Amino acid sequence: MATIIYTLTDEAPMLATYSFLPVVQAFAAQAEVDVETRDISLAGRILAQFPDRLTDDQRIGDALAELGELATTPDANIIKLPNISASMPQLKAAVRELQGQGYAVPDYPDEPTTDEEREIRAAYDKVKGSAVNPVLREGNSDRRAPDAVKSYARNHPHSMGEWSADSKTRVATMGHDDFRSNEQSVVIPADDTLAIRHVASDGTETVLKDGLTVLEGEVVDATVMHVAALEAFLREQIAQAKADDVLFSVHLKATMMKVSDPIIFGHVVRAFFPDVFARHGDDLAAAGLSPNNGLGGILDGLGDLPNGAEVKAAFEQGLADGPRLAMVDSDKGITNLHVPSDVIIDASMPAMIRTSGHMWGPDGGEHDTLAVIPDSSYAGVYQAVIEDCQAHGAFDPTTMGSVPNVGLMAQKAEEYGSHDKTFEMTAPGRVEVVNGAGEVLMGHDVETGDIWRACQTKDAPIRDWVKLAVTRARASQTPAVFWLDETRAHDRNLIEKVQAYLPEHDTGGLDIRVLSPVDAATLSVERIRRGEDTISVTGNVLRDYNTDLFPILEVGTSAKMLSVVPLMNGGGLFETGAGGSAPKHVQQLVEQDYLRWDSLGEFLALAESFRHEGANGNARAQVLGDALDRATGTLLEENKSPARKVGSIDNRGSHFWLARYWAQELASQTEDARLAEIFAPVAEALVEQTDAIESELVGVQGKPADIGGYYRPDEAKAASVMRPSRTLNGIIDPLR
Repeated sequence: MATIIYTLTDEAPMLATYSFLPVVQAFAAQAEVDVETRDISLAGRILAQFPDRLTDDQRIGDALAELGELATTPDANIIKLPNISASMPQLKAAVRELQGQGYAVPDYPDEPTTDEEREIRAAYDKVKGSAVNPVLREGNSDRRAPDAVKSYARNHPHSMGEWSADSKTRVATMGHDDFRSNEQSVVIPADDTLAIRHVASDGTETVLKDGLTVLEGEVVDATVMHVAALEAFLREQIAQAKADDVLFSVHLKATMMKVSDPIIFGHVVRAFFPDVFARHGDDLAAAGLSPNNGLGGILDGLGDLPNGAEVKAAFEQGLADGPRLAMVDSDKGITNLHVPSDVIIDASMPAMIRTSGHMWGPDGGEHDTLAVIPDSSYAGVYQAVIEDCQAHGAFDPTTMGSVPNVGLMAQKAEEYGSHDKTFEMTAPGRVEVVNGAGEVLMGHDVETGDIWRACQTKDAPIRDWVKLAVTRARASQTPAVFWLDETRAHDRNLIEKVQAYLPEHDTGGLDIRVLSPVDAATLSVERIRRGEDTISVTGNVLRDYNTDLFPILEVGTSAKMLSVVPLMNGGGLFETGAGGSAPKHVQQLVEQDYLRWDSLGEFLALAESFRHEGANGNARAQVLGDALDRATGTLLEENKSPARKVGSIDNRGSHFWLARYWAQELASQTEDARLAEIFAPVAEALVEQTDAIESELVGVQGKPADIGGYYRPDEAKAASVMRPSRTLNGIIDPLR
């Protein structure tokens, strides 16, 4: 019997799983496909780190490690839902909740002083940030808007804000003394073991990391951001935002770049409130209130300071004196600087571009914005799109083309695999990367506070990435552009490999180019305005950025993308969109028993997962997948996706309609008579009981819902909330 692994993750996707998974298991069972679950939620990952501190009935296995092993085998068929990439505030909140539920997990030690505390911190550091994706992604990504989704967007266009030529919105980036400008890169000639060392001005050597295994042909990079230049840049941009009378905002990836970007975020907070930190910085540090965790954490902790009221007043004066800050929630006073994970670049920049180049200001209105992206590696992509909108106006979803993506990400490729090789300098000197023979491969002069990092990209994923790009270009007869900049050290090495590996494939008649990211972005938006498609073939970070940027403009959300990861050893990983885990949706459910999360990404991924089993010889799974795709198209056209207002169809209601359309498709198909026979009475019952089911689903809305926990809900309570229709359950459950 074939097995599909359905991951249990976090927040809205996790809650939706309580409703949708019973339907999936019921239908899959008829094709002899077993659907099992694995808990890779933030809470589950925390508990897996501390089995010795838990009771027998509290212990859970390390599901992420298990799936990481599975992903390297031909048998893998994993459906991966969005999960929390935990920032420090999220990690600590999850720990507090688990402790309150009776789990004896330890506090996170901010300043470990004992071996035990250092071990605890190391365990938690495995959990925070992007801990899941690098483990599971043993293949490169193929992300695109499915035909049904693109058709729906053209027939039912989403709102797009108007742009004016005199818009003052722009991107500000360093362009010097940053990661991009200081990058060095080498190709490893033979299998080796590297070390990273800091050589102080007096010659004292400190090993920052050793035992770094590398393979022949691997690309290894090293770079540094000089904080003196960063601080000067931030001061200039804060002053410029005030002079131009635009909102000031910073856009980072503090979840994925979980070492470097929180540090950069902290520098932004310090730069915005220079007087506060000059006068009270020592008091804040002594109280453990770090700007790296955001302004919100500091303000929440001021009550414990003897001079807390004075410090709070100083922050309020800083807000009044500085430029207007972009807001996450104007009504609640939550600024762009409150929480590092609130304004994530790949989601926040496309939303700004879609909304006339505006963000929300302290007055609750929309305003032009200075978008600060300190590192210049990819900032120019957003500036290119902004300039196009300023020149030509907003994009038109009814006519615009598409920019699917082939992304290099396998085996922790590129910057998102750099966490364990990123360091904040504690002394001046020089950081060097040395090989097993002691030869220096790369080196940078550093000052105290500088942020130094190295990253790796193995050769096999690059070769597979080139193959996937050609395969997609051939299958769709679409031009493909490698977004690589020959003036950047890392990209020069990748360009050489791309040029070496392209001749291994039949590229006859295909339009395949290599352009810098800025030129590639400019070409792509020119083409989508003409209704033409262009495949973006990118590295790991641009994969993340582009698969939010273009889908949000094209179809209104990145959650509707089809995301397939053909695993390098033959298995399949099917990701359910790039829409995040929607914490605000959970808040609405708890307050109003209404979940507006859209599971469309799960529907699309599940169909591909069934087809993967079909390709492996299970013809009935193929029928299930094809029928599910047709049902999804009907769901979109009949407008049965979740609405936004209580009293309307929500996530649970969309699952009912999907089940009904799916059963009808299976009952009417002619490829498999047995499936038609099984699902004919199911479809009939769902049609006949539609009014009763809808009444039961809507009837529970409008009151608080108890799910027993945010990061680790109570299973029985969550299932009760997410499956409130006895009529629907009575039809589906006998199939399970």
